[in-house]
Amino acid sequence: MSGHSKWSTIKRKKGAIDAKRGKIFTKIIKEIIIAAKEGGADADTNARLRLAVQNAKGANMPKDNIERAIKKATGADAASYIETTFEGYASGGVAIFIECLTDNNNRTVAAVRSSFNKYGGNLGTNGSLSFLFERKGIFTLKNEGLSIEDLELEMIEAGAQSIDVDGDTVTISCAMEDFGSVNKKLTELEIDTEEAGLKRIPNDTKKLDVDSAKRVLRFIETLEDDDDIQFVYHNLEMTDELAAALD
Repeated sequence: MSGHSKWSTIKRKKGAIDAKRGKIFTKIIKEIIIAAKEGGADADTNARLRLAVQNAKGANMPKDNIERAIKKATGADAASYIETTFEGYASGGVAIFIECLTDNNNRTVAAVRSSFNKYGGNLGTNGSLSFLFERKGIFTLKNEGLSIEDLELEMIEAGAQSIDVDGDTVTISCAMEDFGSVNKKLTELEIDTEEAGLKRIPNDTKKLDVDSAKRVLRFIETLEDDDDIQFVYHNLEMTDELAAALD
């Protein structure tokens, strides 16, 4: 988990500089819409919608934006999004796994293929790289007024595998099948999450020199800038040298 935690920290630092709040909101709104369309507009009975709203609040999305997204999902003119994934290698042999929500699959395929070509990557077939990643529940919380020792006891009982503290951020990981119980326990403890969801964590990492790694990161950022792309996972090792180069 330490590598995941370090990557998250770097992303937060860059996020503050890049000010990509608008794009974050766009991705969350799409998740709210597809969740509400599939399971209804009542978050109390729709677990996926409840989680999407939870993440929206963690990202400080205004309540009006959340309510509009839910209403839009249940309207006659609601967009129809499909979920799709892409797998491939960036330059240097770094594995890339992409999760998308799109209303135009041809546009998304063309954009993803173009990015792979531009940065010297190779787009593979679905399933070719999934073995390199393990799906885990990941929760990030603000370390404000928390007793980490008490939290660890509660989380381990709920099924958490690890808890990482990195400054003002706590990252909790669990097996995919324990996601619901950990999320429920955090709710019972009235602990708000900044983000929660099932993430793809690499089983092994790939180490590159700083210049090569920075090129891969530019590729990843290009993918993340695409509104059709929800998440980009990779197994690039975040070395101390690379972290220093990004400061």
